[in-house]
Amino acid sequence: MNDRIPAEAELAWEDFHRLVNMTSDELRIWLLTDASGEEAFSPGPSPGVSELGARVVDVLRKRKVDLTDGDAEVMQEVVDFVEDRLENRPPDAERDEAWRHALMTVGHDPLRPDPSSA
Repeated sequence: MNDRIPAEAELAWEDFHRLVNMTSDELRIWLLTDASGEEAFSPGPSPGVSELGARVVDVLRKRKVDLTDGDAEVMQEVVDFVEDRLENRPPDAERDEAWRHALMTVGHDPLRPDPSSA
């Protein structure tokens, strides 16, 4: 992309960075840890790392001016996923590991304090 990015990508960037509260390194480590779980490794050649999560790591490592159209799509997909999961929070969300882990796979740790409320 050039120095000016489309308005949609600009909005997606802001929402994405508001919701994704893990750094690229934290997410990469989480994905590798999650992939090494008891049931995560499949018999095929894939290491079991979430494809979307891996793409989020790539986006987190980019500057806004380096975004591609594919990156904007990834950011919007993550925003939609996280917002949907947060809106449909289970009753005991803080204890629901599957719910938390699904969110962490795309870079949002729901148990991490919001820095704007500190």
